[in-house]
Amino acid sequence: MALAYLGLGTNLGNKHKNLNDALVALSLEAGNVLGVSSFYASKPVGFESESEFLNAVVLIETRLSPFQLLEKTQEIERKLGRVTKSGNGYSDRLIDIDILLYDNKIIDQPTLKIPHPLMTERDFVLVPLTEIAPELVHPVTGRKFQDLV
Repeated sequence: MALAYLGLGTNLGNKHKNLNDALVALSLEAGNVLGVSSFYASKPVGFESESEFLNAVVLIETRLSPFQLLEKTQEIERKLGRVTKSGNGYSDRLIDIDILLYDNKIIDQPTLKIPHPLMTERDFVLVPLTEIAPELVHPVTGRKFQDLV
């Protein structure tokens, strides 16, 4: 079993329901949910929108490989109503599930990058992550995430 931290985000529709639906789907299809942060409101990053985001970080224990987990999270996004991932830019979204960390693995492939390359630049990831894992260390830099907030 592996431990994976996932970032969840939504800025369309019933945001609380979207995050809760994603948590239920993850627990049924991806692994055991071990921890969930509070839900945090944040402004859109990388694009203009009138809709704020609601974000959370979840810790799961999974038997899925990193690439299987990526496939599963994308499948869950589609089941919950997400039409497509953004191409070169960001846009409003019903649900977004990003793999932030997977054990201490470092993966740099075109379809999957772990740790998530932008996570240390995003308070809407760092704040909920340090809420549920205050002593967690970045596998590349060796720094505690709480020191990056």
